[in-house]
This record gives sequence, C-alpha cells and structure tokens, in this order.
Amino acid sequence: MAGSANKSERALVQEWRDVLALHARTVCELDRELHPHGLGASDFEVLDVLAEGTPADGGKSYRVQELAGRVHLSQSALSRLIARLEKEGLVARGMCPEDRRGVRVELTDEGRARYAEVLPIQRAVLTRMLAEDAPGPATTR
Repeated sequence: MAGSANKSERALVQEWRDVLALHARTVCELDRELHPHGLGASDFEVLDVLAEGTPADGGKSYRVQELAGRVHLSQSALSRLIARLEKEGLVARGMCPEDRRGVRVELTDEGRARYAEVLPIQRAVLTRMLAEDAPGPATTR
C-alpha cells in the first residue's frame, strides 16, 4: 500500500512540475513574442484585465488593490509596472472618487490600441503552447 501511495505522490509531484514548466515556457514565449511591441507577459496581463468590458466596452478602471487580486504580481511589483505603463502612455492613474486615498487605473486610447495590436499575438502563443505542451496526468519528458 505504501508503495502505491508513494507512486501516486510522485505522479502528483511530476504533474505539478509539468504545470510549472509549461507556465515558464509559455511566459518566456510571450515575453519573446511581445518584446518587439514594447511589452512583456506581465504588461499584457495588466492590459488584458483593464480591457475587459465597460465603460462603454472600451475597458474598465480598477483600484490598484483590485488589479493586484487579478494579476500574478505583488502589489509593489504591480505599482512599478503601472508607473512604467503610465510613463509609456498606455494607462492613466487617477484618484478614486469613492475613496480619495485609493488610486484607479484605466487604459488610455494608446493603451487600447497597443492591446488590440498584440492581442492576436498573445492568443496565438497561448493556443500554440497550451495545445502542444499541455501536460497530461503524470506525463514525463
């Protein structure tokens, strides 16, 4: 019984490692493909969240804290990324009307245009990487 439990545990660990490896390869490929457009995978992730629905389907503004809950960055890394995207004219920051201590972030027209330009590239990378390299249960490489 202990032998099968160890085998199951090894399979679980291998599956986890496969997921991590797929994530790392996909992020590297996204960074490589988006680099000529002045973006990286994390930049795109922020633009992608901001581009989701409303206002008037041009995107949405988020409080930085809300955005941090939607992207895979620490709040300090996200703040630095937002500052860089703002400097590049892709996002705008403003005070929250409901809480003057909070900061809201939204896409600019330039940010929407850049997002629209790279969206097909990002989706093609995801399609390619996830279709070709998706790990099955306990696959070995």
